[in-house]
Amino acid sequence: MAAFAEMVLVGRVVKPQGRHGELAVEPFSDREDRFPKLERAFVATPGGEAREIRVEHCFAHKHRFVLKLAGIDSIEAAETLRGAELRIAESELAALPEGSYYYHQLAGLQVDDEQGSSIGVVESVMETGADTRVLVVRTPQGETLLPFADAFVRSVDLARSRIVAVLPEYVVAD
Repeated sequence: MAAFAEMVLVGRVVKPQGRHGELAVEPFSDREDRFPKLERAFVATPGGEAREIRVEHCFAHKHRFVLKLAGIDSIEAAETLRGAELRIAESELAALPEGSYYYHQLAGLQVDDEQGSSIGVVESVMETGADTRVLVVRTPQGETLLPFADAFVRSVDLARSRIVAVLPEYVVAD
């Protein structure tokens, strides 16, 4: 089993929800079927190891999901998981179509321009509410926002940990 930190973050426990140990979970997945189909996940132990938790049932509620976990049967027990990250093994992720990527695959990739000069490193992927996501790229000059669209991202090479991109005109490169 992979270390907890190497697993894929899929959600965070927001609070107890109900009197029988249910948990309100904020999803970090754009797959609507992720939580309703989730049978198990992992939380961190105090030592940073992965501890398996079993999902008994799940339902959608106000842009979140409510999960009932095996062995969590009271508000007090649920409270111990407030703020806990829920992760799954990377092997449990569904295969994506060509040209699609999970956010965790993009974070940490080197971003170069078409001439091979370094622009920076992808720090995270930001949801904007629009169709196009935005890469948050850490550059020597600070943070740069790069639309994750064909007009700007020319190629993604996961094997070489590299993205080739064109900066938007509003970004001044030194």
